Formats: sequence, structure tokens, C-alpha cells
Amino acid sequence: MTRAAKLTRITYIALLILALIAPMLGLYPVFVMKLLCFAIFACAFNLLLGFTGLLSFGHAAFFGSAAYVTGWFIKSQAWTPELAIAAGVLASGLLGLMVGAVAIRRQGIYFAMITLAIAQMIYFVCLQASFTGGEDGLQGVPRGALFGMFSLGSDTAMYYLVVAVFVACFLFISRVVHSPFGQVLKMIRENEPRAISLGYNVDRYKLLAFVLSAALAGLAGSLKTLVMGFATLSDVHWSMSGEVILMTLLGGVGTFFGPVFGAGIVISLQNLLADKVGSWVTVIIGVIFVICVLAFRKGVVGELQAWMERRRRAAITPSA
Repeated sequence: MTRAAKLTRITYIALLILALIAPMLGLYPVFVMKLLCFAIFACAFNLLLGFTGLLSFGHAAFFGSAAYVTGWFIKSQAWTPELAIAAGVLASGLLGLMVGAVAIRRQGIYFAMITLAIAQMIYFVCLQASFTGGEDGLQGVPRGALFGMFSLGSDTAMYYLVVAVFVACFLFISRVVHSPFGQVLKMIRENEPRAISLGYNVDRYKLLAFVLSAALAGLAGSLKTLVMGFATLSDVHWSMSGEVILMTLLGGVGTFFGPVFGAGIVISLQNLLADKVGSWVTVIIGVIFVICVLAFRKGVVGELQAWMERRRRAAITPSA
């Protein structure tokens, strides 16, 4: 194991320990839970953009649709949280299958515009449908009891569930990326014609990556509904798709921890500045994003990794 790999592993372990003891350190559990939900969302988006090379402008459709489905099943059908979350993930996965089957036939900006157009259709469906509550959304969604036995009413119990789900998702995405399937996705990102010439069914790989990304985005939306107790139109609005793109680019596209870092920056700024500057928070975040893009072309984490790699090579070159 290289020094960089050891340092990365130590960093992950330290962050996990920090997450486990965060409530004891006085950190507001709901804030951290919201951050982790959006970190899952950003990691799901990064699986599509960073490792497959597909830019979607409509990921809010999967995030928001799962949020509504989970909220409706818990509030109206009295389902237990795990079943409602499974229903939300299934709904977002099926929606991803339908959207992906249409969108992957195009590339570049055409792919992005198709995802945006379909996401806007989903937005208007949520606006008009009776079960979504229209402009009021679904309010007062109870957390219920996990498997009908473990109450999630307390923030502490809900917090550790969210941490467990986040860790599982992070490890799952890491496993997918390092698997033979993930290597094919990287090849498609780097040189799609080359992948086709080697006999790979590129459309099938891209569709599966799209469905996986949509399902994980839905998981984030379902958890967010449980944590916050509501699902609203902002969850399916195009601006939510813009936020997850911002989180991913800010942290570093194609890195594992970059989207988590980006989500932490954006959610923290929104939480700290919303009551001080009001709607100007979006302007401030936009300025910070422009500065980071100009100063850190690969994102904060991406630039840090590139700097460490340059140091490693510089240390090897003299001895060679």
C-alpha cells in the first residue's frame, strides 16, 4: 500500500470516528443528517458524471420522486420506514430506467437537455398530482419505527441510521468503481469509440450506470424526507439538479470524497448564511464556486490529490 493510500485510509477512519461521536461533540444532528443525505446525492451524481462521463441536468427528478413516494407511503399508508425507503428507491430506479432508455441514445448537451426536459415533466406532475400535496408538499411525515421495533423518533436514533446508510453507499460506490464494470465505465468516459471497438455494449453499461445513479439519488431523497419530515416541490425543482452539480464540481469530479466535501461546503454555507443574508446566499455560493473553478480546476479534493501525486513523483525522480 502506497503512502497516499495509507493516508487516505487513515483520513476515512478519522472521519468515520468523527461522524460517530458528532452528537457527543455538540453538533446539531439534523444538520449533519441533512449534510449526509446530500452527500449521498452528490456521490450518486458523481458515479454518473465523474466515472461514466454523462452530465445529467435532471437528477432532482429521482431525488424528489423518491422523497414523495417515501413520504406518501409512510404518512398515508402507514408503512414502516424501511419499506417506504425501499419503495422510494425502487420508484427512482424505475424512473431512471425509463429516462435513461431515452437519454443515452444521445450524447453531450443533447443528453443533458433530454434529462432536464424529462425532469421538468416530473416537476409538473408533482405540482398537479393529488398525493403530493401540490404547492404545499407533504408535511408532517412521521419517522416511524424501523422494522416496527426501533423507534426513529429521536434525532440520535435517526442520526446513526443515516450514518450507517451513508457508509454503506460510500463503500458500495467504491466497490462498483473498482470492479470490472467500473473499469469499463471509465473506459467509456475516456474513449467511447475505443470501448465500442473492443466489443462492449456501451449503451447497456451507460444505462446500468444511469439506473444505479438514479436509485442512489432516490435513496438520498427518501432519507431526507425521513430526517426533515417533509417533501416539497423544491426537491424536484431544476435548481436542486444545479445544486448537486455544484457540490460535485466544487469537491472534485471523479474523486470519491470530493462530492462529500462539496456537499459539506454548500450545505454548511446555506445553514450559516440563510438567516443572515436571506436569498443572497445563492449569490455568495455562486461567487465561491466561480473562485474555486478558477483556482481549483479539478475541485478542491481533486487538486489536493494532484498535488500529492506531483510530490510523490518528485520524490521518486531523483532516486531513479
